Amino acid sequence: MIQDRSLSSRLLDVVVHVVMILVLVATLYPVLYVLSASLSSPAAFNLGKVSIFPVDVTLKAYRLIWEAKTVTHSFLNSVVYTTLGTAISMMLTTSLAYAISRKRLSLRGFYMAFVLITMYFNGGMIANFLVVKNLGLYNSVWAIVLPTAVSTYYLIIMRSYFQAIPEELNESAYLDGANDLVIFLRITLPLSMAALVTIGLFYAVNYWNAWFSSLLYLKDQDKYPLQMVLRQIIIRSELLMESIRAGEASASEMASTDVTSIKYATLFVSIGPMMILYPFIQKYFVKGVMIGSLKG
Repeated sequence: MIQDRSLSSRLLDVVVHVVMILVLVATLYPVLYVLSASLSSPAAFNLGKVSIFPVDVTLKAYRLIWEAKTVTHSFLNSVVYTTLGTAISMMLTTSLAYAISRKRLSLRGFYMAFVLITMYFNGGMIANFLVVKNLGLYNSVWAIVLPTAVSTYYLIIMRSYFQAIPEELNESAYLDGANDLVIFLRITLPLSMAALVTIGLFYAVNYWNAWFSSLLYLKDQDKYPLQMVLRQIIIRSELLMESIRAGEASASEMASTDVTSIKYATLFVSIGPMMILYPFIQKYFVKGVMIGSLKG
């Protein structure tokens, strides 16, 4: 029986490792392909020679991105939107989650029901646009960071995490003369670092990848984030491909253009910051990502 269990355990380990390797390959291949395409010459890419290894390596696309004011400026815009938006979102989410997690709060059930309603009902795109415009937020950074400042789902997760903290800690702090603000800043937040980093990363990724809100609420191109510029580059490259298929442009013109390389280089630049950030917060993220399943 012991040998049978040992054999089944080894078989399970093999299956788990095979599945994880397949998931790793499926996840890593697109990233390597984008990097390879951005480093390869446009002619080699259009001839289908590029796979996961670059062909005729060149940094021309990255030099063009660096020299292009549109891409560099939009990258800085994305940094500002992400940093400011994440800070505001975390401040509002954590403070509201702490408030509704306290049993002493009057009408706590009413506030929680009011929050849950937003998960199922909303005014829609046109109503949101009219609200943003009438509040004077149109074509400003606040139009990007304020309408999506609080996610109901992340709020519920934070509330559940705060509720799991032993109430005895708060009672001891009350006896020592601490108020709710001190308890929130000195006890609750330090004990919730895994949840804070995880939710913060989710917020940051959402702000970094957001482009539709920019399409709706931003008029000046100098305020566009990187994702909007990447969208414009992709549209231009698709239009060029359509012109080639229609016979309006020659294949040699497509082979000599840098649009394809710039598209993939910009795409890699857009995902680079999140890839660089993740290893520094991995120890918190691995623990915090299981919040919803372990704490309810």
